Amino acid sequence: MNTSIEKKYNKWIIVLSILIPVAVALLFVVKLKDLGFDVKPLPFLPPIYAAINGLTAILLVIAVWAIKNGKIQLHQNLMKSAIACSLLFLVMYIAYHMTTPSTKFGGDGTIKYVYFFILLTHILLSIAIIPLVLVTYVRALAERFDKHKKIARITFPLWLYVAVTGVVVYLMISPYYNY
Repeated sequence: MNTSIEKKYNKWIIVLSILIPVAVALLFVVKLKDLGFDVKPLPFLPPIYAAINGLTAILLVIAVWAIKNGKIQLHQNLMKSAIACSLLFLVMYIAYHMTTPSTKFGGDGTIKYVYFFILLTHILLSIAIIPLVLVTYVRALAERFDKHKKIARITFPLWLYVAVTGVVVYLMISPYYNY
């Protein structure tokens, strides 16, 4: 077992697990226009990054199927693709929110509470999933498959929930975008 790989990446896992949520939180306070940049809104991005969330969910499900059926290389490729999709999502999400005012949910009654429950759990778990995905991935890189499998059983359902609820949140708020 190669624990030196885990030690090598532990600092990066900590840094990214703090930096990414802080950067995303700042997006809701600071816009590029506020900093003097002349940027145009990017209203075309939400359906694209919602689709990428959907693709991530599909990749995760197929990756679990692959590993359960002994298709290790396919599993590895699918997981790398899921991570790449999540990174692509993050870049587009940041670009959108740095250039475009936030959209308020316009629903009333019970649906409003359902939306905010889904949104809140999505946000909280999207923060928690960052270190979980990174640790799970690094344990696979280190060939510590016993520990990888143990944490993957937690990471998978949470990551899948985040990916699926990302699509749900988009579908629920999309009627209220004003472009």
